[in-house]
Amino acid sequence: MTLPWTEWLPTQRWYAGRNRTVVSADTADVVPLRPHLDLMLVDVTYTSGAAERYQVVVQWDSTPPSKEGAIITDGAFDGLHDPSSAQFLLSLMDSGTTIGNVTFTKEPGVSLPLDVTPRVSTAEQSNTSVVFADQAIFKLFRRLAAGINPDIELNRVLGRAENRHVARLLGSFDTTMDGQPCPLGMVTAFAANSTEGWDMATASTRALTADGAGDGFSGEAYELGRAVASVHATLAAELGTSTDVLPVDVMRERLAAAASAVPELAEYRAAIEERYAKVAEEPVVVQRVHGDLHLGQVLRTADGWLLIDFEGEPGQPVEERRRPDSAMRDVAGMLRSFEYAAYQQLVDRTPDPELAARVKDWVDRNCASFCDGYAAEAGTDPRDHAAVLAAYELDKAVYEAGYEARFRPNWLNIPMRSIARLVG
Repeated sequence: MTLPWTEWLPTQRWYAGRNRTVVSADTADVVPLRPHLDLMLVDVTYTSGAAERYQVVVQWDSTPPSKEGAIITDGAFDGLHDPSSAQFLLSLMDSGTTIGNVTFTKEPGVSLPLDVTPRVSTAEQSNTSVVFADQAIFKLFRRLAAGINPDIELNRVLGRAENRHVARLLGSFDTTMDGQPCPLGMVTAFAANSTEGWDMATASTRALTADGAGDGFSGEAYELGRAVASVHATLAAELGTSTDVLPVDVMRERLAAAASAVPELAEYRAAIEERYAKVAEEPVVVQRVHGDLHLGQVLRTADGWLLIDFEGEPGQPVEERRRPDSAMRDVAGMLRSFEYAAYQQLVDRTPDPELAARVKDWVDRNCASFCDGYAAEAGTDPRDHAAVLAAYELDKAVYEAGYEARFRPNWLNIPMRSIARLVG
């Protein structure tokens, strides 16, 4: 049966082609997993000439779920919404099965919750996650890319090194595409009863606007700094370090692109270029890092902080996301996130000097606590690398300015305030 991919794909949250015109959407490969359950790869091409490959697990000839958008056509639906099919995929991983050109792998010494009834998470945006109670979370990658997936790679390294600040990798499965490995999905331990760092931080900053309180997060910021430093230390120990120069050329390219779209950047461009020039030839220690670290990428559990989603900067090619970088990139990302958590409370508010002062104090205090915690764990204070750290903060803020100008113009003042501070 030919499936109506051009009609169904745009209804899915994880589909990335909504703003483009489709030329064709065709089934490129079918791997029968068991009777009435197929793993299907779908090639989509656009009028721009771009092409993408998507993954769908199709359940045939059974009672479809009531979940909106799960039904592809009469007699076929997204199999992840059938609990028995999701359990079957987990069992393939448990047994280390290979079916056709798809290989399922379980990590050494782990157990998988094969008897738990799963549910599809509603939180995922770019992939689909299935939660197995409070024990495991199965992530099916939707838009596929050939190459080593850094999320699987780094979670595997950190899990096998028994770093306690990650949700341990339990298994994965992959195929090949264009002669390279192509990851299809992964299973990690589920962080039960956890709270996202962004939610905790913004709860604290909301208190600033309510009653002037909000001092309670600095202890968490300190422990978060220690957790990030611990992950960096393990990655350095397991995967090594080297010396390189800062990727200033990439920073300049990002600045040029943002400046062409954000007129407000014009008055700061020369000063930003000057800051980049000062560190252009400075040697720095590089290693594997998270690559896209912010408060939305950390979870607070009863046992401490966890770092999640090691996929790197969205939209970048896999080889770029796997490239060693300075640990200061991750530190800068978290410092930028503290500013966002605080200053978004001022968006759409009448200027209030007293509130603005409290917000600034919250940012300063928590950034300092994070760096204190990082230094306590690492033995090296990020603030001792002020010029390098500022360059990474500027690079992130420039990216944010371009994003906000396109999607949230009323938030543009958040990165612009930071740029003015960093070059002042």
